[in-house]
Amino acid sequence: MIRWLIVVFLALVLLNGLSPWLQKLGFGKLPGDLRFRLFGREWFIPLTTTLVLSAVAALVSKLI
Repeated sequence: MIRWLIVVFLALVLLNGLSPWLQKLGFGKLPGDLRFRLFGREWFIPLTTTLVLSAVAALVSKLI
């Protein structure tokens, strides 16, 4: 179980570091990514970006 926690933590750190680069490629602005203001706060729910990145991760894991 601790191994999965480490993997998830490292994946989150990696995605956080790559976030500006991914935004330049258009991730976060895909159709299906929700961005709205509620209670004076801006909310962002990247549904399509999550699906695309999950598919890429699955392809990479199949190739390795």
